Amino acid sequence: MKSKTYEEFVEKFKPKKTTDDCYTPPTIYEIVKRWACNEYGIDPAKVVRPFYPGGDYKAFPYPDGAVVVDNPPFSILASICAFYLEHGIPFFLFAPTLTCFSGRKVFKQINHIITDCLITYENGAQVKTSFATSYSGGIVAQTAPDLTKAINRENDRLIKANTKELPKYDYPMNVITAAMMQRYTRYGVDLKIYADDCHQVGSLDAQKRAGKAIFGSGLLLCERAAAERAAAERAAAERAAATRWELSDREKAIIQQLGKARPPYTTYYYAEPGKGVVMDED
Repeated sequence: MKSKTYEEFVEKFKPKKTTDDCYTPPTIYEIVKRWACNEYGIDPAKVVRPFYPGGDYKAFPYPDGAVVVDNPPFSILASICAFYLEHGIPFFLFAPTLTCFSGRKVFKQINHIITDCLITYENGAQVKTSFATSYSGGIVAQTAPDLTKAINRENDRLIKANTKELPKYDYPMNVITAAMMQRYTRYGVDLKIYADDCHQVGSLDAQKRAGKAIFGSGLLLCERAAAERAAAERAAAERAAATRWELSDREKAIIQQLGKARPPYTTYYYAEPGKGVVMDED
């Protein structure tokens, strides 16, 4: 059996994730394909996908009437669009949102479909994704709220389906974890744990018998520290439940005008026998 140290050593030499390795989840691809076909009257039977591991999009055998709907390597997207435009091959391609307008040479020949989607690809990379298409009709950029909603709905479903939920445990006040203290910090609650007041534990005895553990380890607290943790818990719960009202721009403008008519304080310094220098304000 390989040691953890060996596995960590091997991990350092594995290739890092890039946007060129973003293989699209099939269900998200189908949503994009369906939207493009409905929007531009594309025959789904004519859709081809020339971008796959080891593939060469220039050598791909495009049949007559083929339309490319695919996720290409983002690093050469402008060159890919130029190739398809030159050869009269219509396309609807995934594109990186933040640099979508970067292809200067072909910019005005392409319609950039801007969405608000952070797609989680099959390699785990999360990329803000939009689209570039030859179906422009004189338009160079447009929003697509309906496509955004459809993609995000499916992306959220996939994330939830692939995310392992951690078990939720309820601990006595004599136990505290980093996650608990993180919550206290979020709600502005101060709490300090001193070295003499705690003991680090990976699991409680009751958990050991059940084969469970404290995620990330925790601290056993003395009674005084446990009481302070209980107070912090109550304060955080109260602040979490409280409704916070924000000031309007009108009210902020009123506040800016307050106090301006009052003359500023004048500070005087003088010597007083037996007291030295004394400061007074008027």
